[in-house]
Amino acid sequence: MWNKKFVAIAFAFAGLTMTTAADAQNRRPDVRQMTCAQAQQMVLQHGAVVFTTGPHTYSMFVSNLSYCDRNQALFTQYAQTRDARKCPVAYECKEPLFPRGGFNRWD
Repeated sequence: MWNKKFVAIAFAFAGLTMTTAADAQNRRPDVRQMTCAQAQQMVLQHGAVVFTTGPHTYSMFVSNLSYCDRNQALFTQYAQTRDARKCPVAYECKEPLFPRGGFNRWD
C-alpha cells in the first residue's frame, strides 16, 4: 500500500530533522560555561541569543524591546554563569502582569 519511495523520503526527512535539532543544540552557546561579562557582551553584540541554560533547557535573551511582540515588556533575565550564580545577562520578553495604565483602565 505504501510506496517504497515515499517511505524512504519520510525516513530521510525524519532523520534530517533529528540531526538538525541535535546540531542546533550542540552549537547553542551554554551560558553556564561563560562568565557573566561574556554572556552580557554576546547579547549586546548579537541583539538576541538563545543560550543553553541547563541540561535540557534553553532560553532567549534579548538586548532591547525591538525583539519583543507588541504587547510584551522587557524584564531582567538572570542566568547562572561560570562566575556568578545569578548574573543579570539581559532581558526577556513577557506579557506584563497588569496592562499599561494600571488597575483603573475602565474609569
